[in-house]
Amino acid sequence: MAEDNFFQEKQTRRDFLNYILGFSFFALLSAVLYPIFLYLKPPKAQEVDVSNLKIAKTTEIENGSSKMFKIGNKPGILIRTNEGEFKAFSAVCTHLDCTVQYKKDENLIWCACHNGRYDLNGKNISGPPPAPLTPYNITVQKDEIFVSK
Repeated sequence: MAEDNFFQEKQTRRDFLNYILGFSFFALLSAVLYPIFLYLKPPKAQEVDVSNLKIAKTTEIENGSSKMFKIGNKPGILIRTNEGEFKAFSAVCTHLDCTVQYKKDENLIWCACHNGRYDLNGKNISGPPPAPLTPYNITVQKDEIFVSK
């Protein structure tokens, strides 16, 4: 009987050592993988709060042309229609966040990722974009064009 107690005690010590070694292995693995995970995960870029942004002079943008700009951390697009009216939108496609561009020959805003199309009011007219582009406010003072959210 004393012999049975001896083997149970050894088994208990062995189990204890297995738990300690398993925990140590897990701790070592965590200590190695956690910094790798932090390195691979991109940091969140803080958005710059811009209330009013000078884009261009009215003489710099011809009728039927566009100009790309950045407002905060996001791209924007300023369009001057064939009639001379200025329109500004977020240049981020509402489908997969691709950057849109103005197609002068078709007179529309186009996303090259999946052939999404928007009219000059920012409304999605074909393709996969689920929502219209976000419009920006435009102010023309003297000869300068300002855009704000």
